[in-house]
Order: sequence, then C-alpha cells, then structure tokens
Amino acid sequence: MTVKIAPSILSADIMNLERDVKAAEQAGADLFHIDIMDGHFVPNMSFSPSVVEGMCRVTDKPLDVHMMIENPDAYVKPMVDAGADTILVHAESTQHIYRSIDLIKSYGVKAGVVVNPGTPLETVKELFPVIDQILVMTVNPGFGGQKFIPNMIKKIQRLDQLRQTAADDDFEIEVDGGINADTIAKCSKAGADIFVAGSYLFNGQDGLKDRIDNLKKLAKKEE
Repeated sequence: MTVKIAPSILSADIMNLERDVKAAEQAGADLFHIDIMDGHFVPNMSFSPSVVEGMCRVTDKPLDVHMMIENPDAYVKPMVDAGADTILVHAESTQHIYRSIDLIKSYGVKAGVVVNPGTPLETVKELFPVIDQILVMTVNPGFGGQKFIPNMIKKIQRLDQLRQTAADDDFEIEVDGGINADTIAKCSKAGADIFVAGSYLFNGQDGLKDRIDNLKKLAKKEE
C-alpha cells in the first residue's frame, strides 16, 4: 500500500491552526489526524466537532478523527456531521466495539479500531473483515511528544501477518506515537501504511516539506 503521512494537529500551533494546516497540505500531507480527548478515557482534553468542521473549511485532505473518549457512540454522528472521513474508536473505550464500528459505517464514512500498547490484537481480530483501518498506538495515549515504545514493532509485524493470511482482511495499518526519522523506517518495514506524526513535523527547525519528504523517503526505502 502507498505510504501516507498524517500530521497530527495536536502538535500544531492552535492559535495559528489554519496556517499550519495549509502549510502541511502544501508540504505533501496525505491526510490530517485529529485527536478528540475527553479528560476521562485519557488524562487530557482536546478539540471537539467544531474543530473538525473548521478543518473542512481550510483543507480538502481526508480527516482522520481519533476518538479517545468514553461512550464514543454518542459522538459518532456529531463527528460525521462535522465532516470526518474516518472515525477511529478505541477497543478499550466500549464493551460493544463491534456495534460502534457498525454505527460509524452506517453513516457512510470509514471506520477504524484503535489498540493501546497493552491491548492484544486478539481482542479485535473479529473486526478485521469489517474495518477500514486499525491504529496501533506506539505510545500510551493522551499526550503528544512521547517516546516510541520499541516492542510495538513486533505488534505491527504480527498485525501485518494476520492481514496477509486472511483473504477478506483489507484494512490499512496506522501507527501513532513517536513517529520520526528514527522510527518510521522500522514501522514501514513491519507493515504500517499510515504514519501519524506531530512533534517531529511541527516542532522542527527545518521546513515542513523537508520533514514530510524525509519521512516518505525513509518509509519507501523499507517497503
């Protein structure tokens, strides 16, 4: 699958979000990753459907909405109405994850499941035939700028193996957390397709285009 870079707006300048989004789009971003946090499921708070709606006004790129919240079903329709293209729900956030995925897909948008570092892939294996994406957290969720957890490489490899051995499993593998010039090649070689990058892109001294180009180049080397 094609390598895709998804800048995380959690690391952008919130006071100049439109500027940073447009700059990232011009620099070659393939989609944008929007973290929705409620302060309960994770110990942080960020964004709302209004931010997703605002993003739609400044970019035509797909919006990848990552819901780190309790009771995610209650927020599916507001996110769809706001303009989300993909909605990702944590397996750990609900006892009825299959119902959540089915609800998302009923609105005609892409659906994905997220697994925390400590969550076994076996807990979501039954979802593989019906999801569009699976997001592997390579840090503990809730805050940007965290250090990549090396053991997650084996998890990505295992996930890619499972995908290849099932004819009806056609989802993309996304990784989020600590993605930079030192980690992206390993994740790509393990089988990841979509790479969420925040601090590396928005907090660097060199330009966004140079950093996005560099990530794509490093990932492609290992395809």
